[in-house]
This record gives sequence, structure tokens and C-alpha cells, in this order.
Amino acid sequence: MFTHQGAHRTHAQNLRIAGLLSFVAGAVNVIGFVAVGRLTTNVTGHFAFFMGDVRDQQWRAALVFFLFIFAFFAGAFVSNSLIELARRFRNRNRYLLPILLEVVLLGSVAFAGSELQQWQPNSIALLLLFAMGLQNALVTKISNAVVRTTHLTGLFTDLGIEMSQWFFFKKAEEHAVLRPIIQLRLLIISCFFTGGIVGGLLFAQWLFWSLLLPCLLLLLGLWYDLYKTRRSLGAKTAAQ
Repeated sequence: MFTHQGAHRTHAQNLRIAGLLSFVAGAVNVIGFVAVGRLTTNVTGHFAFFMGDVRDQQWRAALVFFLFIFAFFAGAFVSNSLIELARRFRNRNRYLLPILLEVVLLGSVAFAGSELQQWQPNSIALLLLFAMGLQNALVTKISNAVVRTTHLTGLFTDLGIEMSQWFFFKKAEEHAVLRPIIQLRLLIISCFFTGGIVGGLLFAQWLFWSLLLPCLLLLLGLWYDLYKTRRSLGAKTAAQ
């Protein structure tokens, strides 16, 4: 799921990583918004708030939104840097560190979120935005931009185009090309929504401890990937 990249990936691998990470993003999005009233999986809205504060010369508020934007960018930068460093050292599990760092960040908010909410609520949004920048860059890198999991605007645009093409394209081979693409888009959207619903329900009961569910899912995804990789290597060794 995390090991293969680009043309070496199968549709099933893309479906698995899309389902897992979009569920995580949906949960983080709702938990962050309910907790501190901030968007924590994308920065589109923050640009609007930033420019509005600049117009009104509210420099302190503008700085906060600028930091939100920068946190997402910094997460993407760090994610790709870790992947490239692992590549230099020829590490097969080059995507391990970004996922583990995301788990650490989400876990930190889970343990310290209640205290941060009282004294530094914006730091919660910064940590979650950094984590989602990590995740978005990771899945974009792995899938060669086929899969994106932290925001839905582009997905709904692409899905609208592809659904329109489905009705205008009549050949079976054209439908064969569109079918897995539409399936992937629908899976991401549905898992993002499901993650948001589950995250909201859990937050109502467990507050920031609800972020431990995304952490657990990410760790299970890593375990599954390592298990499949070792099993595949074992099978190749036995065949030789």
C-alpha cells in the first residue's frame, strides 16, 4: 500500500491507501473544526481569511492565518524531504517516517489537546495542518497525484467531469478506463465523509482522545504494508 509508487502501483493499492487516508483526513477535519473552529485539512479558506485581515489591517490575525498556510506547506516540504533522504539511503520503507511523524503529531494533540485548547488553541490547528500537509504530500508522491485525500474541491470537479464523460462516451473501452477512476473518486469522498461523521461522534464523547483512532488506523496500515512486503520477499526467496 505504501511501498509501490507511480506506475508500479495497482488500482487495488490505490483504493486501499485512498480509503485509509481519506477516512483519517475526514476525522481530523471535523475534530479540528469542532475543537477550535479552524479548517485543519486544507488551506483554501485560510487564504480568504488572511486576505480579509490584511485588507482590514488586522495584522496579528493575518499572521495567524499565514502561519496556518505555512504549516500545511511545511508539512508537505518535510514529508517529501524525509522520502528523498530515505531514497538516498536506499531504504525500501521510505514512506515510513512521514507516516510515523503524522502519528506522533496526532497523538500529541490527543494527549495535550485539552490543555492546548485552553491556552493556545491555534497551536492545535497548526499541528493538525502540518500533519495533513505531511499526509497529502505523501499520498501525492506515492500515487503520482492520482490520489489526494485531504480536501474535496478538486475531487468533486474531477468527478463531475468524469460522470459527464460516462454519459457521452459510448464505447466499452472508454467506460473501462473511466470506471476505476470514478470508483476511486467515490471511495475517497465516501471515506472522507464517513471519517468526519465518526470523528464528530467520537469527539462528542472522548474529546481529543478521539484522535487516537486515526493514529491506530495509520499504524495498522503500516503494519499491513510491512507484512505484505515481507511476505512477498519471502515468496521470492523461496522461489529462488
